[in-house]
Amino acid sequence: MDMQYRMFEDAKSRFIDQIRNHVFITRCREGKASLDELKSFVIQQSKYSTHFTRYLCALMSNLPTNVEILKLAENLFEELGFDDSNGVPHHLIYKNMMEKLGISPQDEPTYPETENLIQKMLSACRHPNPAYGLGAICLGAEALVPSLYADLISGFVACGIDRRDLEFFEIHVSCDDGHAETIRDIMLELGRKGGNSANIMIESGAVLVRARLEFFSAIAARAHTCVT
Repeated sequence: MDMQYRMFEDAKSRFIDQIRNHVFITRCREGKASLDELKSFVIQQSKYSTHFTRYLCALMSNLPTNVEILKLAENLFEELGFDDSNGVPHHLIYKNMMEKLGISPQDEPTYPETENLIQKMLSACRHPNPAYGLGAICLGAEALVPSLYADLISGFVACGIDRRDLEFFEIHVSCDDGHAETIRDIMLELGRKGGNSANIMIESGAVLVRARLEFFSAIAARAHTCVT
């Protein structure tokens, strides 16, 4: 097995464990998170994910050849609803989910931790060395999504929310593994060219995971403050 492949898979497993072991996600998985807490996540996540097209476009602008750009463009087309699925842009599916949950994100402030997560991702994707953006998008985002969203779904269902009202999360539990694999393949190609690319990609993923853990902590802390 390719050494860099093992490095990336080990990092992915480690990062997923860190995410799933966070108190907020653990409480979601165990059905102990409140509905208000879960809605707070949806609001703050919407503020982060509204920039996802910008993240991808920034990263694509720094990829070395059209081969890599076209591979990543497949993910972008799916986000925009231009693939062979239902043709609905993912941001509209998210908006529909928020409407069903009675959420109006424009009425809520952006947490500093949410803004930090946004800026960390933008900074990585804009870096002239694409290793930073690839690691951030793959190891710090896409590779985490299936297990993360599965735990969130468990939290919502425990609060009495119908799974049919969680379509965005359901879609990404199944599709983001493919997204992560596409980006991982680009990472492997870049890493085989030598240099320190593999270590940069893993560290960039770690930076995003730390920012995401702070993001979760902010949601949990504010929910606790509201209760007390």
